[in-house]
Amino acid sequence: MITLKQLLYCTLAGGIRLILMNSELQKIISDRVEISTALNSWKRVTEGVHLHNFGIDPYSGDLFHETPIGLVFFTWVHKYLSLWSLRILFIVGDLLTSWFLYATACNYVKEVAKREKEEVKVSKNSTDELSYTPISKTAKSSIIYVPAAYLFNPYIVLNCVALTTTVFSNLLTSLALYFMIKKYKVATCLTIALLTLQNLYPASLMVAATIFVAKDAKSNRQIFQIILLMVTLFETFLASFIYLSYYIMGNWNFVKNTTGFILMVPDLRPNIGLYWYFFTEMFEHFRGLFIASFQINVGLLYVVPLALRLRNDPMLLSFAYLAIIAIFKSYPSLGDVGFYMALLPMWQHLFRHMQQGFIVGCFVLFCTVFAPTVWHQWIYSCSANANFYFGVTLAFAIAQIFLLTDVLFASVKRELALRSGLHNEINGNKAKLVLE
Repeated sequence: MITLKQLLYCTLAGGIRLILMNSELQKIISDRVEISTALNSWKRVTEGVHLHNFGIDPYSGDLFHETPIGLVFFTWVHKYLSLWSLRILFIVGDLLTSWFLYATACNYVKEVAKREKEEVKVSKNSTDELSYTPISKTAKSSIIYVPAAYLFNPYIVLNCVALTTTVFSNLLTSLALYFMIKKYKVATCLTIALLTLQNLYPASLMVAATIFVAKDAKSNRQIFQIILLMVTLFETFLASFIYLSYYIMGNWNFVKNTTGFILMVPDLRPNIGLYWYFFTEMFEHFRGLFIASFQINVGLLYVVPLALRLRNDPMLLSFAYLAIIAIFKSYPSLGDVGFYMALLPMWQHLFRHMQQGFIVGCFVLFCTVFAPTVWHQWIYSCSANANFYFGVTLAFAIAQIFLLTDVLFASVKRELALRSGLHNEINGNKAKLVLE
């Protein structure tokens, strides 16, 4: 049930977005390369819809990169919604995302408390100071801070104001996380299949979803049956969406401009990612090798190791996958970064074990402010070059990597503390646990 305070927060968040959307800043924000990319730009969506309405295949060129299912949805949006209604649609999308994240956080803190209560019974050395229960102050604040971190996150606000399609991607991702933690098998596979068709990389979330469902299995046979069921459902939905896309367009041209565009990275215009500069400087005959290396890094390399280590906490595993995707995907935007950062309050109980918070915060703040400055110097003042801007994006990626590793190390430290009963004091003096 939505409380009056939550309603006020949603009204304030929606009001901020609406004011910015109707200001002169909207055009400036929508043109920023950190926010709008070739995959999520609303201008490209509009042009693709107009081409489709005139009977021209929008996938015949190198302009439109949304899926045919998205094309049908955006065609309907352009046909029936006015500019004001369109802006309200994007704001409602953000508000719904925050609600699903709130519901996910509520379920997650209950699950963590239940799991750790069982672990405490097994380990008599665990300290009460580290306990994590749904009624604790940490758990309550985590539930409140997750939607707040999404609604008032500057990255998310700018993403919504720019009318990028990442708003709808974030909504689908929040739905996937909610269905995942509720263990709705069909709904989870359906949502992740739709995300995979759109952005390819979220297919890794199926690993976390399968672990969530398999946790209730009581035998190896049941685990195998669950894995088979989840894989079958996912592949069935994905194949159905691909066939539906073919049915809508009548040809396979969309594959090259959707999945092929993400994999082959033909558009090298600057963004906050690592691909554009590297492949601009790359010798063409090495391109295939490094394309494969980059894509394996983001799509496959970390899936199994992280799944093995974080199998007891599938939600943290999902967070790790989303962070890796936002850092290493071919066309990232601040909307992707803002989404996984909004999940951080769910692990507020890990903050006491983190060591890089101040450094990461300074790096992120510095890069956020400095990126537009360097861009202006490069493009408009001609007093800098691409190296300067790539230096900022590289520092931004490094900061995110430090953040992710710090969270994962903090999880390991706390798990050790719960099992071994490590206290915060040694001989009466405060101590700090450090992994070396």
